[in-house]
Formats: sequence, C-alpha cells, structure tokens
Amino acid sequence: MHERVTVMVRWLVLCVLMALPVTAAQAQVSDLVSSTAFRVCADPANLPFSSKSGEGFENRIADLVAAELGMPVEYTWFPMATGFVRNTLRTGQCDVILGFAQGHELVLNTNHYYTSTHVLVTRTDSALAEVDTLSDSRLKGREIGVIAGSPPASHLARNGLMATTHGYNLMVDRRVESPIETMLRDLSEGRLDAAIMWGPAGAPLAKSMAGLKITPLLKEPESPKLFYRITMGVRQGELVWKRKLNSLIRKKQDEIDAILREAGVPLLDDMGRALKTDGG
Repeated sequence: MHERVTVMVRWLVLCVLMALPVTAAQAQVSDLVSSTAFRVCADPANLPFSSKSGEGFENRIADLVAAELGMPVEYTWFPMATGFVRNTLRTGQCDVILGFAQGHELVLNTNHYYTSTHVLVTRTDSALAEVDTLSDSRLKGREIGVIAGSPPASHLARNGLMATTHGYNLMVDRRVESPIETMLRDLSEGRLDAAIMWGPAGAPLAKSMAGLKITPLLKEPESPKLFYRITMGVRQGELVWKRKLNSLIRKKQDEIDAILREAGVPLLDDMGRALKTDGG
C-alpha cells in the first residue's frame, strides 16, 4: 500500500512539473504586450498598406486603434518578406501585425476586420473592360500579368491562359522592387492587356492611375478561392490581447470600413460573394 501511494505521489509531482513550463511560458508571452504603446510590426515601404511616412491605410487603422487604446503608435520596421514574423512579432519588439490572412499558422488571428478579393485590372478603352471572370473567352491569347504563385495563377492555368501569361515576383523587398506597380505600368503602357492582383494591394494603386478599370473577381466557383478574410496577427497564446483587439474591431468597424473604402480597397461580405454595402 505504501509503495502504491508513493507511486501516485510521484505521478502527481511529475504532472505538476510538466505543467509549470507551460504556465510560465504563457505568463511570459502575456508580459510581452506593451502597456504604454500600440506597437505595430510593419513594412516601411509597402504602400498602399504601410510606409514610414504614415500614408498607408494600415497606418491610418493603426492610428485609429491606438487612439481608442489611449496610446501612441510605435513601429518596428522590417520588409514584408521571408522572416518578417520571426524578426518582428516573435522577438517581442512589437505586438501586432495588421493585414494578416485568417488561418495563417505563424500568428494567432483576431477576428477579421475586412474581407477582400483579387481583381482584374484592364484599360477602360479595352475590349476586355467588361470581362468579370477568368473563364471569359475574350482573355484567350491576351497578354496577362499575374503575381507568380498566387491563387489566380491556378485559375489561369485551368482556363488555358498560361501561354500568354507573364509572372511577376511574389516575395520582394518593396524598397527595391514593386511588382504590382510594375504590372500596372506595363498595363497602362500597353505591354499587357490585363493584370490580376490582390485587391487591397492593387486597387488603391490602380485607382490613382488614369484610364484603368478595376473589376473584383467574384465569379470564380472553383478552388483556390480568390477572397480572404483579413485579421490582425498577435503572438500565439496571447488570448487576452486578442480578445481586447476583437472588442475594439467590433466597436470601430464602421470607421475601419470608411478608411478602407477611401483608400480604394474592394470590400466584400463575409462569404466573399458580393461587394459589401456601405454600413452593411
């Protein structure tokens, strides 16, 4: 009997010891969130999203959140390329990344604060200006630009359009290369007949260029999907911080929508089936 009790005690002690590192780790993660500033991890040269000059729509959303929290915004700058999360959020230098796709495993996602989709950009005087699906026969034989490896490329391949498709780099340092801007310039100057890009990245830039039409791609029934719900990303385990941001997103949703609409971001309903109505 004594031996049985000893074994049970040892098992209980082992369970407690196994639990201790997890509890400590959670406490340490929680302690990383600043109580004096809204610390944002961001790209210094990634317009229309963010820039050191504060011109991006994510800069404006950060200002909105910080004002609600009663804190100043502090940035940790790093190019949005390989190693971004590892060198910013995970080092504890900053506490949130704006503009993270829902379900991404590198971060803990807040509730989404907008849903958007890829867009087709054409010249307004082009025969392709009325095209609204990638299965449209009018795209056959046309010079089309797309970000290599992005979801629309799979749709182009399925529709037999790859022979005249031009790929632009996906992961770049925007301080030295800007594929979306290059693609739009190639379209505007006639080297492309159409360009396909992520709406929040391309639509605000295309909006500022004369003679271009932006068409959200809402009619692609097959995988991969072209719309995504966009969240704020925090460190894994920071549930209290996540809930605080969720509450703030819910409270300030109309103001967030207004910032995004003014920038030219195509906003969709939560299911990605239709454009979101103003106030809806």
